[in-house]
Amino acid sequence: MAPSSSPLLTSESGEKYANVKWEELGFSLTPTDYMYVSKCRQGESFSDGKIVPYGDISITPCSPILNYGQGLFEGLKAYRTEDDRIRVFRPEQNALRMQTGAERLCMTPPSTEKFVEAVKQTVLANKKWVPPAGKGTLYIRPLLIGSGAILGVAPAPEYTFLIYVSPVGDYHKVSSGLNLKVDHKYHRAHYGGTGGVKSCTNYAPVVKSLVEAKSSGFSDVLFLDAATGRNIEEVSACNIFIVRGNIVSTPPTSGTILPGITRKSISELARDIGYQVQERDVSIDELLEAEEAFCTGTAVVVKAVESVTFHEKKVKYRTGEGALSTKLHSMLTSIQMGLVEDTKGWMVEI
Repeated sequence: MAPSSSPLLTSESGEKYANVKWEELGFSLTPTDYMYVSKCRQGESFSDGKIVPYGDISITPCSPILNYGQGLFEGLKAYRTEDDRIRVFRPEQNALRMQTGAERLCMTPPSTEKFVEAVKQTVLANKKWVPPAGKGTLYIRPLLIGSGAILGVAPAPEYTFLIYVSPVGDYHKVSSGLNLKVDHKYHRAHYGGTGGVKSCTNYAPVVKSLVEAKSSGFSDVLFLDAATGRNIEEVSACNIFIVRGNIVSTPPTSGTILPGITRKSISELARDIGYQVQERDVSIDELLEAEEAFCTGTAVVVKAVESVTFHEKKVKYRTGEGALSTKLHSMLTSIQMGLVEDTKGWMVEI
């Protein structure tokens, strides 16, 4: 099926860039030309996949992804540098995280090598959709789904590994920081559940909280732990950090929190510039007393939190040029965009 029409694009073969209004990009789907598809039977290995035209897929109504939510997804980005190179940020980490999630959901994942090669092929096939340097990124969405037919609750007999891409701009269209609402009614994850893996089933339950918060003027929702209701965990789709003095703290990835790749990278960069980074339980009281707070994630990158509202109490934080989040954002994006040397080996050239 041909890609749906979009006011943001028209496409002609042979051009360096797709005809996209790059300055108008938000974080929404702009259909591109191609996607990657590979299949395998349960217990076997994924064969070499194919680059096919982007479009709808056919799937049995009896598939575990539709009936039981047996599916995982990843998110990563490709960047165009000023000298016109195209690079991807730490794809092997996404491959490893997908493998961890696949083990939890009894799925067959692609190998790290197969995952990274598939990402490269998909980006290369859609290279004209990678925005010019400084005008956005190419968001890459790998999916692993239980696609084979089975009626009872059991692992799928067949799996599909699929990658599609879309050029994107900022996830949050705010120039300053995020205004978070702390949700004390709903919980995102429970110990022993799937909060620590990127299961498709983790995200639909946060939508109600997110819609309610945005309708009240908030940017996003911060969830508390289900065990005590007193420790912060995640924002709807990103990790959170607090800063007090020289100490940067973030909740631990001990089963209910996704081990974010941006989270991991930012922790390393903060240590590089002399901060003590702690992964530990962080109470809501500590958050309300912090000097600074910020969120990290593939989509959000590094974004300062301007305020947090818990019940009727609203607390504001340091943002702008003096904030640690501003410095860490600059450090990370300079590596990703090729503005400084990648001494850490994080970037993969396409």
